Amino acid sequence: MPFKNVYFTGIVRDKLGRKMSKSLGNSPDPLDLIERFGADGVRMGLMLAAPAGNDIPFDEALCEQGRNFNNKIWNAFRLVKGWRTDDSIAQPETAKIAVKWFRMQLSKVLAESDDSFGKYRLNEAMMSAYKLFWDEFSAWYLEMIKPGYELPIDAATYRETLDFFDALLRLLHPFMPFITEELWQALKPRRQGESIMLSRMPEAGETDSVWLEDVELAKEIIGGIRTVRLQKNIPNKEALELQVSGGRHNEALNPVISKLCNLKAVSIANKKAANSASFLVRTTEYTVPLGEWMNVEDELAKLNEELSYQQGFLASVLKKLGNEKFTANAKPEVVAVERKKQADAESKIQSIQESIRTLTSTDKQ
Repeated sequence: MPFKNVYFTGIVRDKLGRKMSKSLGNSPDPLDLIERFGADGVRMGLMLAAPAGNDIPFDEALCEQGRNFNNKIWNAFRLVKGWRTDDSIAQPETAKIAVKWFRMQLSKVLAESDDSFGKYRLNEAMMSAYKLFWDEFSAWYLEMIKPGYELPIDAATYRETLDFFDALLRLLHPFMPFITEELWQALKPRRQGESIMLSRMPEAGETDSVWLEDVELAKEIIGGIRTVRLQKNIPNKEALELQVSGGRHNEALNPVISKLCNLKAVSIANKKAANSASFLVRTTEYTVPLGEWMNVEDELAKLNEELSYQQGFLASVLKKLGNEKFTANAKPEVVAVERKKQADAESKIQSIQESIRTLTSTDKQ
């Protein structure tokens, strides 16, 4: 046999599921698509719709998504290359945390990508790289390390960031060859004739699942604080405090949480502050003292509504767990999931009731 491996693609169909044909007039002009969305955008659009072994339901919206991703990469490149560096600045703690986290995140995705390529699951490899760049690098890493307005960045973090960008471009190159080659050439000085096409794919390194999970928890905390700001119309320039009680909280991540949420203090508290907003991340309760930003009447109404919902949810879970047929016949892991739902709901109800008691006593004073 002339080939050891042969890759069969599915049939490209229109969004109604019909085969493309001249008689139906449902075949797009590739040159027109490339003109509107770019060659890389069209390539990515097709791969987004092409899971292994299945037909490809073509939709121009996917090519538009590919073009938008091209723009995302280009804008991230312009942001990073626009920073000034200062060798005299020490690397901030937030940057150290960000670099450690993203190096592990990159290693994790590289391992997943190697596995996907080995199994010819090109769509999965593409999606892993896409999510890593969009969700982790652009949305989180760059925000963690970004210097203040018109301020320089420390040289150590900048070098690491260029290395990460280099690795991301090589990871994306099989799917988006044109923009990755262009930006790779402009990222660092290159030798004559050097090409990303001939460079080695980055290799996966060590990861720490506990550390990665702790950063995910920190993201949820940041999301909770931002929700409080949004709901209470608190300007971002207004520094807040955060109080932690119960559960597990990695204090090493406080610098990142403080930077991204503009916190002036993070502390452990046994008693919830009056006039505050609370939220749970897993089993840990986080409280943001609000002072003048708190409308007690509105907050009590929201808490009572949430309490009613959680009590109803808990009742439905307990009903399921009280069904002997379910507990006897369901897989142990399914029953375990329901018991975790019960524990989480009970923890949330307890937290909400405590918040209601605190606000009620404050309102009477």
